[in-house]
Amino acid sequence: QVQLLESGGGSVQAGGSLRLSCVASAYTYGKGFMAWFRQAPGKEREGLAVISITGGALYADSVKGRFTISRDNAANTVYLQLNSLKREDTAMYYCAASRGRGPLLDPNVYEDWGQGTQVTVSS
Repeated sequence: QVQLLESGGGSVQAGGSLRLSCVASAYTYGKGFMAWFRQAPGKEREGLAVISITGGALYADSVKGRFTISRDNAANTVYLQLNSLKREDTAMYYCAASRGRGPLLDPNVYEDWGQGTQVTVSS
């Protein structure tokens, strides 16, 4: 029973854009916060952006101004618009859901995770 399913990843050149989507079950989507994380091989999982049910958003400094998180509550879907992509953005991108306890960019806060979608940025 898949609770979160990401899509939209791919290979792009530096400076390009991608739009990631995450479709959630109604129960999972109804938790307080939805977020996007990424993890490159050999590195820790990194929180990128969080959005509340009412639409308030929080971003990591590394992506602020380049990435935008949004949600469509009727479709139980959260999006991450990736603009001005850099080589260092290359990673597996994950969608997650949380009741909202603790630091919202900390992966340990999140209970539900998707399988990820790969983003690869080349020069």
